[in-house]
Amino acid sequence: MKKAIEKEQRQEAILSSLAKLDYLTRSQLQVLHDLGSPRNTSRVMKSLEPFVAKFLDGEAVYYLTKEGRERTGAKKVRKRTIQARHFIMRNDIYIAFGCPSTWKNEVKLEIKGVVSIVADALFTRDGRYYIVEVDHQQKMSVNKAKIAKYRKMLELGVFKAPPVFIWITTTEYKRKQLLDLCDGMDVKVFLVSEFH
Repeated sequence: MKKAIEKEQRQEAILSSLAKLDYLTRSQLQVLHDLGSPRNTSRVMKSLEPFVAKFLDGEAVYYLTKEGRERTGAKKVRKRTIQARHFIMRNDIYIAFGCPSTWKNEVKLEIKGVVSIVADALFTRDGRYYIVEVDHQQKMSVNKAKIAKYRKMLELGVFKAPPVFIWITTTEYKRKQLLDLCDGMDVKVFLVSEFH
C-alpha cells in the first residue's frame, strides 16, 4: 500500500514538473525527481503513458499529452518542435540554480509607454532579481535590442538592487558577444555544453 502511494505521489510530481517546465529531457527528469539510472527513468516515464509523449533530440524529450494536461490542469498545448530546445536550455538553468520556488517563465517587465520586455524566466534570491535569457537560435541583433531595453530599465531605477542577468547560449563566440554587450551589468553567460 505504501509503495502504491509513493508511486502515485512520484507520478503526480513528475506530471506537475512537466506542466510547469513544458519539456524535460530524460536526464533532467532523472535529476529533478531522483530517479536513479537512465533505465529506471525510462521505465518510470513509460508507466506515465498516456499522460506523456516523447520524441528524440539527442535523448528522450517528454511533454504532456491532452490527457496529461487535463490531469494537471495545464493550459498550454505542447508538441514535438524544434523550439523545445529553447525550453530545455531554460530548464538547465532552473535545475542548476536549485529549482528556485520563485521561478516564473515568460515574465513581462514594463514601464508603461517607455519600455517593455518579456524575460524568458525570472526568480528572486536574497532580495535580488535573477533574469534568465535563452539564446538558442536567436540573431545577435535581437539579443542586442533586449539588452538595450534592460539597460533602459536599469537607468530608470526600476529594480531596487541591480538584477543578475543569466544567459545560456550555444557557442563560445556567442558567449563572448553577449559578455561584451552586457559590459558593466552583473551577468553570467553559460554554454549549453556545460550542462550535458
